[in-house]
Amino acid sequence: MIVPIASNILIIERKIRMAGVSSMLLFFLFVILISQVSAQLSVTCDYRKVGNYTANSTYNTNLNTLLSTLSSNTEINYGFYNFSHGQSPDRVNAIGLCRGDVEPDECRSCLNYARSNLTQDCPNQKEAIIHFDNCMLRYSNRTIFGQVENFPGLYMWNLKNATDVDEFNQVLANLMRNLKGVAASGDSRRKYATDDQTSGNFETIYGLVQCTPDLSETQCNDCLDGTISEIPTCCNNKVGGRVIRPSCNIRYEVYRFYEQTTVLDPEIPPSSPAPPPFADTSPEPEESGNTIVIVISIVVPTVVVVLLICLCLYLRRRKARKNLVVKEDEVEDEIKIAESLQFNFNTIQVATEDFSDSNKLGQGGFGAVYRGRLSTGQMIAVKRLSRDSGQGDTEFKNEVLLVAKLQHRNLVRLLGFCLEGNERLLVYEFVPNKSLDYFIFDPNMKAQLDWKSRYKIIRGIARGLLYLHEDSRLRIIHRDLKASNILLDEEMSPKIADFGMARLVLVDQTQANTSRIVGTYHRNSEL
Repeated sequence: MIVPIASNILIIERKIRMAGVSSMLLFFLFVILISQVSAQLSVTCDYRKVGNYTANSTYNTNLNTLLSTLSSNTEINYGFYNFSHGQSPDRVNAIGLCRGDVEPDECRSCLNYARSNLTQDCPNQKEAIIHFDNCMLRYSNRTIFGQVENFPGLYMWNLKNATDVDEFNQVLANLMRNLKGVAASGDSRRKYATDDQTSGNFETIYGLVQCTPDLSETQCNDCLDGTISEIPTCCNNKVGGRVIRPSCNIRYEVYRFYEQTTVLDPEIPPSSPAPPPFADTSPEPEESGNTIVIVISIVVPTVVVVLLICLCLYLRRRKARKNLVVKEDEVEDEIKIAESLQFNFNTIQVATEDFSDSNKLGQGGFGAVYRGRLSTGQMIAVKRLSRDSGQGDTEFKNEVLLVAKLQHRNLVRLLGFCLEGNERLLVYEFVPNKSLDYFIFDPNMKAQLDWKSRYKIIRGIARGLLYLHEDSRLRIIHRDLKASNILLDEEMSPKIADFGMARLVLVDQTQANTSRIVGTYHRNSEL
């Protein structure tokens, strides 16, 4: 199984620059980040489910001894370490492999850093593997020498696409095939090869392949075959990609990413074998490796803290810009709503027959309500706010914008408004059966409300309130709910009206304080 991973340093760079970080600090951060933090490609613990070990156990002691001395053998200058320590069932086997072009000192430093990270990231795990750009380190309680391991794996890819895909893929296939043969035929110290080829459009492809040297030529060849076959899956048509497995790995780019291969020590004959795969080792830990770990343990946390600060600054600025955009959008929406709902005063005056008393439906605290008929034949109810009603421009605008955004069968629907001179009018859908107080406080009309009708009205009011409080795009508290503000349609279904005192609260707000007493005192209803 190959785990897909993609990283784009340019995206991080742009975000940090947007946060206002200086170019000098940015350069310092990226030098350290790329050389240390981002060099770790992956870490996987207990991938074969072999189990855990307990602290201070024999396996724990053997593991610490083996990992602390793995790279201390300065006679090894070819970047491959395969050692064991202890006796079964507490025997620990480990493999350390550096990229073929990495210098011995740099290789040992990378393995020491990998050792420190691996024991921290995979505590009490009998098996683990970690990949860095320059090295790989793995250990297990089972036999891992001379075994082809395809899991766990990962691949990475360049975000840029190739221009001439067919030609690019053909050149890449030839390059990988040639490199595979060279690497597989390597000796027990190194199975590594690099080369480049130029396509017809003068684009050069640089390639690298490598196997752990404990594999035979056939094993290395098979491992690289499988890895190369993953290229269409992971990196199709991309100008760069990497496929990494425990036993082998490949990489290609359109830029040179490797150095010249380090020449092997001429004093070591080419036929000399690698150290015995099961040799016990117990030399003293190398102090330079410990120094590297100490330095890194100081530098890396510092970089992480600085990056977190930069990220916070970026997110804070982004949130401020986002809020500004949202507010501008809300203003534009309100303007559009206002323009689409605005009625001409003469239109309403004609519809209500100049607000004649015969069309008057009732009188409220903020003004009278009139019945009207538009030229289209549509019946409307017009709320004409009195000039001394106490509902000023703020309340008027509040009711228009709030009710216009609400859509529910148990809320009265706002059709429009008129704001002309001293006239402030609200145009609603016409609800023929007047308001609830007309029924429950009139001895004769009250008889029409049987239990079925009362239950229907109660449920409708509850549904309308639930919508206002929980289900609408805005959370709204009516604050003036009373029988006179519950209108009944021709089917005696209730519709909540009069949002002049409504208050908008936050979606997750459960309480609020107000310095203004609102609503209307009324006797208890008998509903």
